[in-house]
Amino acid sequence: MKLDQKRKASVRTVRSLSLADPVLVLVLVLVMDESHDEDLFPTVGVSLCDSAPLLWRVQDLKTVRSRGLVGALLGSLPRTPRQNGRLGRPLLLLPEEERLLSEHHAAAAALPAADQVRGAELCRWVEKFEEEQRRSYEEQSILALQDRKSALFRAMTSTGETVLHGRLRALDQSFTFPQLALAIQVSTARAGLTYCPEARAFLQADWPFREQDEACRDIRYQVFRDLRGRGFYLTSAGKFGGDFLVYPGDPLRFHAHFIAVCLSLNESVCLLDILAVARLGSSVKKTVLLCSPGTDGAVAYTSLQWSGMV
Repeated sequence: MKLDQKRKASVRTVRSLSLADPVLVLVLVLVMDESHDEDLFPTVGVSLCDSAPLLWRVQDLKTVRSRGLVGALLGSLPRTPRQNGRLGRPLLLLPEEERLLSEHHAAAAALPAADQVRGAELCRWVEKFEEEQRRSYEEQSILALQDRKSALFRAMTSTGETVLHGRLRALDQSFTFPQLALAIQVSTARAGLTYCPEARAFLQADWPFREQDEACRDIRYQVFRDLRGRGFYLTSAGKFGGDFLVYPGDPLRFHAHFIAVCLSLNESVCLLDILAVARLGSSVKKTVLLCSPGTDGAVAYTSLQWSGMV
C-alpha cells in the first residue's frame, strides 16, 4: 500500500513538470524506480553453517525468490518429519547465488561468527536451553498421562469392564514418559533470527563474505550471472551431469529446458564426455549447453542435441 501511494504521488509530480525539460523528468523516474526496487528487495540475512550459506527467515526466502533465486530447502516439516518429499527451512543457496546477492549489496551475515561468542555467554545459552527442555519434558509428561487416561475412560464407557479401573489407578504410579518421545521446539525467533534492533546491526551490506578465487568458480559465476540476467532460473544440475539446470521460468511452473556445462574457452574436452552428456540430455529431454565466458565478459553458448549414431 505504501509503495502504491508513493507511485501515485510520483506520477502526479511528473505530470506537473513542464514537458520542456524532459531530462529532469527522466532523472526523476529513474530515482523513483531505484527507491522502489530498494523497498521491494530488502537485505537478506545469511547464516553461515561452516561453508554453507543458509536462509532461515520466511521474508528472506520470499525476497530471494522474487529476485529469481531458487536455492534448495533442507529442513524437515514439523508435522511430517519422517519424509523427504516436502522440505522446509532452511534454504541452502548456491555459491553463485550467494555471490550474486553480495555483489548487489543485498545480503549480509545474519549472526556473529562463532568465535565472537564468549564462553560464559555460550554456557548461559546452554543452561537456558537445558532448563527449557526439562520444563518442556514435564509439561509433555502431564499431557501424555492425560491422553492415556482419556483413552482408558473411553474404553471403560464403551465396554463397561471393571478391570480397567485397576489399570487407571495404577497409571498414576507407573506411567513414565519416554525421553525419546520428547517433541523439541526449535525457536528460531529467539535464536536471533528476527529483525530486532540487534539483528539489524548485523544486517550491513558491506559484511565481508568468503572469497572465491578459484578459476572454475569464477567461470560458473559468470555463466550464472549471464543466464540469470537473461531471465532464466537456475538450480544445481549435479544429478544430470552438469553445472546448472536452466528453467525458462519459475521451477514450480516449468521444467528445465537446458543443462548448462561451464567450461573455459581454452579447455580441452574428451569427445566421449561430450557424447555422454549429449546422450544424457537427450534421454531426459533437455538440451545441453556448453557455456564458456570470454575475455570481454560475454558468454559463448554451444548447444548439443543427440541425433543418433552414424
